Amino acid sequence: MLKFLSTTTNKVDKKGRVSVPALFRSNIGIEGFQGVIAYKSFKHPCIEGSDLSFMEQLSERIHSDFGFFSDENEALATVLLGKSTQLSFDPEGRIHLPQEFIEHADIEEQATFVGLGNKFQIWNPKAYEAHYQVQLEIAKKEAKKLGPVARSLSLKEKDRG
Repeated sequence: MLKFLSTTTNKVDKKGRVSVPALFRSNIGIEGFQGVIAYKSFKHPCIEGSDLSFMEQLSERIHSDFGFFSDENEALATVLLGKSTQLSFDPEGRIHLPQEFIEHADIEEQATFVGLGNKFQIWNPKAYEAHYQVQLEIAKKEAKKLGPVARSLSLKEKDRG
């Protein structure tokens, strides 16, 4: 099931609180924890987040794919799991972003939430727009590998033009 879709920009208050999009919240908390798991992306200047079940799956995958005592396992577990934090929803559906996460993503007055299916990212809005343009160019090249899906996407692009 895809849990996180769409892109939404929300205000960040002076305390670092930001409202998680309602569509994201509606797909979280089924396991009991009312909040998200977040960590600093090691690939981009953004915060990545998910629900608890995705992090459990990620942990299992890291351990099974790389072997429990391998260097790769240790590196990924340290960066992803060791730096993750649980961010609970307050009564208004907001989370409090840790200062080190805010600094990592250069978030100021607004934060852009980007749904990526089983996880999401939180960006500085201007940085996200630049990132999106790069990803769009990559997607145009890589979409050809999708076969029939690529033809469908190409037709939709032509219809818009």
